[in-house]
Amino acid sequence: MSRYLLGIDNGSQSTKVTVFDEHGVPQARARVALRPNDTPRPGVVEHPDDDLWDSIGAATRAALDSFDGRPEDIAGVGLCTIRFCRAMLRADGTLAQPVLSWMDDRVSRPYEHTNPDVRYVTTSSGYLTARMTGRLRDTAANYQGVWPIDTDAWSWVDEPDIPREMLFELVQPGELLGTVTAEAAAHTGLPEGVPVFATANDKAVEALGSGLADDRTLLLSLGTYIAGMTTGTRNVLDGTAFWSNFACRPRQYLYESHGIRRGMWTVSWLRDLLGEQEWLNAGAAEVPPGSDGLIAVLDWLAPVEAPYRKGAFLGFDGRQGPFHLYRAVLEAIALTLCGNGNAMAAELGTDFDQVLVSGGGADSEVMMQIVADAFDRPARRAHGGAELGSAICAAVGLGVHRDFDEAVAAMVRPGKQFSPDAATHAQYRELHQVHQEVRDYTDPLFRRLSRR
Repeated sequence: MSRYLLGIDNGSQSTKVTVFDEHGVPQARARVALRPNDTPRPGVVEHPDDDLWDSIGAATRAALDSFDGRPEDIAGVGLCTIRFCRAMLRADGTLAQPVLSWMDDRVSRPYEHTNPDVRYVTTSSGYLTARMTGRLRDTAANYQGVWPIDTDAWSWVDEPDIPREMLFELVQPGELLGTVTAEAAAHTGLPEGVPVFATANDKAVEALGSGLADDRTLLLSLGTYIAGMTTGTRNVLDGTAFWSNFACRPRQYLYESHGIRRGMWTVSWLRDLLGEQEWLNAGAAEVPPGSDGLIAVLDWLAPVEAPYRKGAFLGFDGRQGPFHLYRAVLEAIALTLCGNGNAMAAELGTDFDQVLVSGGGADSEVMMQIVADAFDRPARRAHGGAELGSAICAAVGLGVHRDFDEAVAAMVRPGKQFSPDAATHAQYRELHQVHQEVRDYTDPLFRRLSRR
């Protein structure tokens, strides 16, 4: 009898839940959108009410409703959530205040204990583990930035700046977090007692589910935050074109290029303004490379170090329409990540033979071709992503597969490959230089406007 695995991907814009068999074949899936973030003042970005837990409950119930098997056939759950969030909990594990989004300025600073109701400080994955299992346990691989984590040992530093009793116990990806409680079973539709397994941060889980396994492959993660990633075993602490994150394989690291904040969020925003995505993709495919001189500056969410920046379109002359706007954003994403990925490769002393593309943007044929042409490398669509990566962690934890290598080989399947066009790449090579220099001209303007 097949053992079924449920993968949870709680992202920035939605929660996605998929039931997989032990070969990685989807059996049922559901997606529930998150509510808009609360932004009561600049720098504050919070998840409203208990939206993360509510969306996991709704998405899991919907996936199980469409599953041909029984809920009792689910052998294990892999839990993946948004990284860089901060959750402050009461002694009973409930929220003392709203979860801080990764876009909230406060998560870039060490925790300050100002709310007497707060008993524990954790990540989104720690909070949701507490709701799912009742255990104060979390994956070590979702702690980066200002957390008091030893990134060599994957454990808390000896003298953390947060009292140790306020921090959760840490486990490795693929290890048991706990089992579904009666309360969580009523909320999600999962049977009480189903084991829940640790994953990592969402980008690392996505990389695992996409099949990223070597430093000759670049994975483009087309999410709300877009970045290029590769993998290795060294904890590189002094990178300038990239930073080292925890991978979803214990004791391995994910090297992540500089990225684009609100990357695919900007694509969704534009789609909501202009029209249906399939229509936009079809029309953008007919627009010539370079979008007839229109370029996009992708600062819909300004970086912390340059808060005055804004998004912009430059180069209107009357020829352009909605398809040009859409293609210009896709080209800006690809060219930005091409430059960032190549800078990371040079610093790591490697070169990329191929580009994997994951996330919703990978479904777009025009986006995939733009990526292949920008990088001058074959671009392959990744079918897995964080839901499959979560299920792989559950499969390893249950012993369905002996280790991560065997699980990836059994459960990840390559998608369609797109080959680069030499003439288009030559155009993009010139346009890339423009994108690298454009902020030299827009920064003074937006800096001046920010003072008005």
